[in-house]
Amino acid sequence: MSISGVEIRQLRYFVAVAEEKNFRRAAERLHVAQPALSQQIRKLEQQLKTTLLERTTRRVELTDAGTVLLETGRRVLAEAEHAETAVRHTALGEIGTLRIGFVSSAALTLVPRIVHALRAKRPGLHVDLTERTTDRQLDAIDDGSLDVGIVREVGSPTGLNIHELAREPLLVALPQTHPLAERESIRLSELADEDFVVFPRGQVSRLYDHIAALCHHAGFRMRPSQQAVQFPTILGLVAAGTGIAVVPDSLRHLQLPGLVYARLDDPEAVSHLAVVCRPDRADHPPVSTLVELCDQDLSGHEPGSLNT
Repeated sequence: MSISGVEIRQLRYFVAVAEEKNFRRAAERLHVAQPALSQQIRKLEQQLKTTLLERTTRRVELTDAGTVLLETGRRVLAEAEHAETAVRHTALGEIGTLRIGFVSSAALTLVPRIVHALRAKRPGLHVDLTERTTDRQLDAIDDGSLDVGIVREVGSPTGLNIHELAREPLLVALPQTHPLAERESIRLSELADEDFVVFPRGQVSRLYDHIAALCHHAGFRMRPSQQAVQFPTILGLVAAGTGIAVVPDSLRHLQLPGLVYARLDDPEAVSHLAVVCRPDRADHPPVSTLVELCDQDLSGHEPGSLNT
C-alpha cells in the first residue's frame, strides 16, 4: 500500500472516522456533511486500492490496512500541524534567528536592556549578537549576513533603512590630574591645545570624522596623539595621562581610577544613534519588534536624547 498523493484533508477525514468508528459522529466532529465525508473515504480507498474500513449498520471497523494508515495518518497530521505552527510563528517573528550588530558603546546600556526585552517578548526567537563598527555593520547588512544594526553617525543616504533612535550627548574624558578635571562642563574650544586619544580613522571613520568636524567647527584642528580600537583602552590611556578623549555619554558607566568625565557645552556635541536594516527587511517582524523595543526603551528620556 502506498500513500503517495494522499491529501492532508483525506487523512484528517479518515482519522476522524477511524477514531469515532462512526461516520455521523466523525462528520459532526469535522463540521462537514456526512455524504461528503463518505465520498472522500471511498475516494481514498480507491486511490490506495485497498479497503480501509469494514462498514456495518451500527459501527465501523478498521481493516489491517486501515490500522496501519491510522498510525501513519496520526503521525503525518501531527507533523503537518507542527510545520504549520512553526511557519506561522516564524512569520510573526516569534521563532527563528535575528542577527543583530551593535557598536561597542551600545553594549554598555542599550543592548542589554533591548535583548532582555526582546527575549521576554519573543522567547522562541534566537538572538545572534555581533559587535562591529558602524562601517562593518553596514557592509554586513547590505550583503545579508546581518539583519539589523545599532550604529552611530549614519546621516547620509546609504540605500538602507535608517531609524534614528537618539541624539546622545558627547562627553570629554580627562585624566584626574588635568587642570579642567574639576569642571562639570567644558566648551570644546577649550580643548584646542589638547592631545586626543582616538580610534584609528581607518576602522572607525564615522565617529572619528564626526569628532574632527566638531573640533573644526570650534575653531581648531583635532590633534591625535594615541590610537586604540576599544573604548576601555582609550579610557585607560586617558587615565594614564596620554591625552583626552571625546566619547558618547554611555561611556560614563566605565569608571576607571584616575579618570573623570565632563559635559561638552556645545549644542552640536552629540552622537546620533540609529537602527539600520535593508529595505526588504524593515517589515520583517523580528526587525520591527527590535525597533519598537528600542523606541520604548528610550521613551523615558527627553525627546531625541539618550541620557543613560
